[in-house]
Amino acid sequence: MTETSRMREAISRQKLLSTLKEPYIEFLVDSGTERTLAADEPLFRLGDPAAHFYLLYSGTVILEVPAIQGPNLVIQKLGAEQVLGWSWLIPPYQWSFQARAGEDAEYIEFDGQRVRERCEQDPDFGYAILLRFASLMSERLEAARMEMMRQWNPPGFA
Repeated sequence: MTETSRMREAISRQKLLSTLKEPYIEFLVDSGTERTLAADEPLFRLGDPAAHFYLLYSGTVILEVPAIQGPNLVIQKLGAEQVLGWSWLIPPYQWSFQARAGEDAEYIEFDGQRVRERCEQDPDFGYAILLRFASLMSERLEAARMEMMRQWNPPGFA
């Protein structure tokens, strides 16, 4: 299987992206590059410039919030067919969380600037992307809230 056909298949199977129109899927394929990440290697760090988003083929990526003291707060462990990263879409384009490989991972890295430019040129595409990534933002923020409640459980925290 070629890199292009592997990416097309992965995008077409992924629940967040699979309902995009075919020309939009093709554009994402053209905007993606296959990458690998070794276990414990950082994918991005809190506050760093956000220029990409990712679709995992295999392995796991741990999404976390760095702690002032003690261990980082793990928000989610993401695996195959999951999308990661929304900070590339929202100014000031800086990561709101950090991520590292929980185990060796293979993934597609999408060029966020190229996708943003297409969003501005093609409002239908932009709206479709914004809807999908707004859903992703909501999911990640809810996961963070639930994990903080589980870990810290202060009185009155909801």
